[in-house]
Amino acid sequence: MALTQDEHTQGHHIQDIIDLFDECFFDTYNTRLVKGNDEPIYLPAGKTDINIPEQDYAQVVFAHGYYASALHEISHWCLAGEDRRTKIDFGYWYCPDGRTAEQQAKFQQVEIKPQSIEWALCLAAGFKFNVSCDNLTGDEFGNQPDSQAFEQQILQQISHYIEHGFPSRAQLLMTKLAAHYQQAIPTSISQFIPSFEREVSCQ
Repeated sequence: MALTQDEHTQGHHIQDIIDLFDECFFDTYNTRLVKGNDEPIYLPAGKTDINIPEQDYAQVVFAHGYYASALHEISHWCLAGEDRRTKIDFGYWYCPDGRTAEQQAKFQQVEIKPQSIEWALCLAAGFKFNVSCDNLTGDEFGNQPDSQAFEQQILQQISHYIEHGFPSRAQLLMTKLAAHYQQAIPTSISQFIPSFEREVSCQ
């Protein structure tokens, strides 16, 4: 029987990333990676909403059992500080598809760090990364975001992390993923884009 998207993606099993996340973080952070059926969400432990069942552990819920969604939501969690991790969706408000140009610029600015971590996790897992501007309908004039410029911003942030260190939780999971999938741990910008040259120094 053929495997579905939920079960298997390009040789990557959803249960593998769930188990690896659990091994890395459950004992220390009381947090589990959970396959969701709809939109992704972060849920802290305890009673958080009258419509959400109470759990005694925090949940990083990713969409539709997609491996890429799991890595993206993990990346946001790796950046969230202690206070943010006590709030639903880390206390952030999500602006949906159909943003104005100004809203899109703000959205991409806050997505640079999580997508740079996501790209590193993908590389460690041997999984294809796709830059996401997450605005399929474009701005109010129908213009699409400049994904190439956004990619360069993400690469600049990756370069900064390589020089100064990735967040500790991201580094731990990268190491686990690289060992599991027999990949190299990301240590050089050339592993991401071989032809990439840093023209702007990261501060």
